[in-house]
Amino acid sequence: MTSAAPTSTFVTAADGLRLHARCHGRRAGGALPVVCLPGLTHTAAHFEPLATALANDPATPRRVIALDYRGRGLSDYDPEPAHYNVQTELADVLTVTQALDCLPAVFIGTSRGGILSMLLAAARPETIAGVVLNDIGPVIEIEGLLHIKSYVGKLPRVQSFEQGAAILRRLFEPQFPRLTRDDWLAAARRTFKEDEGRLVPTYDSALAKTLDGVDAEHPPPPLWDAFDALAAVPVLAIRGGKSTLLSAETLHAMAARHPALETLEVPDQGHPPLLAEADVIARIGGFVERCDVVYTDRGDVRHIISARRANRKERK
Repeated sequence: MTSAAPTSTFVTAADGLRLHARCHGRRAGGALPVVCLPGLTHTAAHFEPLATALANDPATPRRVIALDYRGRGLSDYDPEPAHYNVQTELADVLTVTQALDCLPAVFIGTSRGGILSMLLAAARPETIAGVVLNDIGPVIEIEGLLHIKSYVGKLPRVQSFEQGAAILRRLFEPQFPRLTRDDWLAAARRTFKEDEGRLVPTYDSALAKTLDGVDAEHPPPPLWDAFDALAAVPVLAIRGGKSTLLSAETLHAMAARHPALETLEVPDQGHPPLLAEADVIARIGGFVERCDVVYTDRGDVRHIISARRANRKERK
């Protein structure tokens, strides 16, 4: 039995901007909600196949929320580009998830979304029941970051989705050699939107300013402290086999620091894996179900400890 069709909802940020969230399914039983956080220029639409599958899982249907950060998708664009930073976006994530009453949750973070998930674990650990890190880790390879910098806010104007698909194919086919013509067209429809009779990107081109200081001599600092904040929760780290942003060496180091880390490599995909294939979705679904069990067990332990403490106080 399928759940109701997904809906859009809007939450007002602290500074008045409207933030969009795509809501799938509903919370049922002990199934934790899932919160999907996209990459730098991605939108909630990039999670549609995964969110639909998780919300309609016949064994464990659950509530899934996919966010558009400010300046992306259906969220308002910020008149001050300096606000496109992880601190503001982290506050926005908390605002939306608290307003929608979907915490604690399992977070699925693609690229920038994974960074925000790690930072959230460090700042508000009680909100995190598990994390999927999609092609992101504490060390961000400069090669991949410079590739992102080469096109963010610099895509040429396109006259049709077909032309947009051709541009995306030229940019990304080396990392995604198996995508078909229909796949590239679908990617174009996620990347461009119609606006007053023309096609424009689904994000504010001012996002390019977030990468102004990035070059080969100034790579981003490592985020090992933020990653270590995930030590107490289940983590699934996904890497594209052709990724230039998350190296195999970093993934190995992550596993050494988090002994319970699960890993998945998606062959013939680069940055970031699409999370749209049946086997990948099934793997993520199984991981999220294990998070349900771990969180429930921890809750039972907390309840037992609390009861024992109360009994000791009564005896005194």
